[in-house]
Amino acid sequence: MQTTDGTKLFIANADVQWEPMSVGVQRKIMAYDDRLMLVRVSFETGGIGSLHQHPHTQITHVESGVFEVEVSGEKKTLRAGDAFYIPPNALHGAVCLQAGVLIDTFSPMREDFLVSK
Repeated sequence: MQTTDGTKLFIANADVQWEPMSVGVQRKIMAYDDRLMLVRVSFETGGIGSLHQHPHTQITHVESGVFEVEVSGEKKTLRAGDAFYIPPNALHGAVCLQAGVLIDTFSPMREDFLVSK
């Protein structure tokens, strides 16, 4: 079932394909509309989410694994069940210390993620 704008109401993980991002990092864009986006990002041990910034608000949940996360120059080691908040335009990145998955939410949605689709 879909909404009037074509957005799926239910999304099966198995139905969404992984997209390679960099060595040891891949993502699945699970769902989005113009105001919100949910993305699964899988990391192999040693995978790097390079330092970057964007105008979107981001909240990320650590589904599994262990990550060294940097936000605005502050670093923390986070594990499954932890989360972190990234304000708009804050410089941030992550290094995977133990293979795992991050669940990223963005507001508004990341139009730049859809360019490659």
